[in-house]
Amino acid sequence: MFDVTPFVFGGVAAVCAEMVTFPIDTVKTRLQLQGQAKDKRWVQVKYTGTLNCLASMVREEGVRAVYKGLSPAVLRQALYGTLKFGLYYTAKEVVAKRYEDGGTRQESGLTNLGCAVFAGSVSSAIATPTDVIKVRMQAKATDGLGGLYTVARDIYTTEGVRGLWRGVCPTAQRAALVAGVQLPVYDWTKANLCGGTSALMKDGMWCHFLSSMVAGFSAALASNPVDVLRTRLMVQRRLTTVAGDNGAAVYRSAIHCGLHTVRTEGLLALFKGFVPSFARMGPWNAIFFVVYE
Repeated sequence: MFDVTPFVFGGVAAVCAEMVTFPIDTVKTRLQLQGQAKDKRWVQVKYTGTLNCLASMVREEGVRAVYKGLSPAVLRQALYGTLKFGLYYTAKEVVAKRYEDGGTRQESGLTNLGCAVFAGSVSSAIATPTDVIKVRMQAKATDGLGGLYTVARDIYTTEGVRGLWRGVCPTAQRAALVAGVQLPVYDWTKANLCGGTSALMKDGMWCHFLSSMVAGFSAALASNPVDVLRTRLMVQRRLTTVAGDNGAAVYRSAIHCGLHTVRTEGLLALFKGFVPSFARMGPWNAIFFVVYE
C-alpha cells in the first residue's frame, strides 16, 4: 500500500517552520530587491543589513509588515513541503527496492542527490504561483489589493496564467539546489554524527538539530545567487494589455537578470540576503526536521 506518511509529516513540519521563520524571509526579500539599476522602484539601497531592515520595517510600517505574505507562504509550504519531502523519501524507497539486496544496502549519496533534485524541482514548479504572490506581498507590490485571493485574481486578470508562473525556471533551479544540498547533507551529517559503531552522539533531538543547521548553511550558500534572480523576476509585472511603458518587462529572463545584476552591482550582489537566508534556513531546517522526526 502506498505510504502517505512522508507527505503528511513533511507538509505539517514545513508549515510549522514557515510560520516561525517568516519575518526573516521578508527581510531577505527586501534586501535582495534593493540596489537594482534597472528597476526604478528598488534603486535606493535603503537597508544596511538584516537587523537594520527588520527594525526599519517595524518602525515605518508596523509589526504586521513583516508578516505580509504569510497566507500564500503557508499555502506554498502545504503544497511544496508536502510534495518535496514526500516525493524525496518515497523516491528513495522506490530506488532502494530495485537493488538486488532488496534495499538493505546503505544508500549512496548519488541516490540521495538524484531523489532530492527530482523532488525539489517538481514540487517548486507546481507551487510557483503561491511563491509569486508571497514575494509581491512582501515587496509591497500589492498594496491596496487585499489578501491571497484578490492578489491572485489581479495577477491572473492583468498578466494571464503565465503571470502566476513568473520566474518558474529559476524557482525550480533554486529548489533543486536547496533540496539537492539540504536533504543529502542532512542525511550524511546525521549518519556521521549518530550512525554506525563510531557515532559521536545518540540519535535524538540534538543530532537532528546539528545536522539541520549544517544542511541549512550548505543549502543557503548554494542557492542564494539563483534566489536573488528569482525574487527580482517574480516581483516584476508584465501586463497583457500595456498602457505606455507601465507593463514593460524589466528583465527578459533569468540569464538577462543575472548578467545585468553582476554588470551593474558586482558579483557580490548575487549573495544579497545571504545572512537572513541562512538565519532563516538554519532554524527552518531545525524546526522542520525536529517536527518531522
